[in-house]
Amino acid sequence: QVQLLESGGGSVQAGGSLRLSCAASGYDSMGWFHQAPGKGREGVAAIDNDGHTVYADSVKGRFTISQDNAKRTLYLQMNSLKPEDTAMYYCAATYRRILPFRLLVIYDYDYWGQGTQVAVSS
Repeated sequence: QVQLLESGGGSVQAGGSLRLSCAASGYDSMGWFHQAPGKGREGVAAIDNDGHTVYADSVKGRFTISQDNAKRTLYLQMNSLKPEDTAMYYCAATYRRILPFRLLVIYDYDYWGQGTQVAVSS
């Protein structure tokens, strides 16, 4: 059974940083998504096995997605956090190669973690 386990969420003040981790390895495409209260789940950042990365416009320049294959872990480094980044963050993965322009499409992912909460106060 596939299991994705996120960690690293928490509460920070605006301008602060957090690093999310997801125990995940061997997938062809992986990503981070978030869901704020009352809103739909949206793509934040994603990466494929060729190292292509994509970011939502709202996080470009502030967030960095990376993977450590030796540690079998996916990361999301979040800097300069804003109150609007407050949400539940989910790790997602699939064994299929997603085309780069679709890496932030939630329907293309097959496996999801339970989520980790991020709260940013002003």
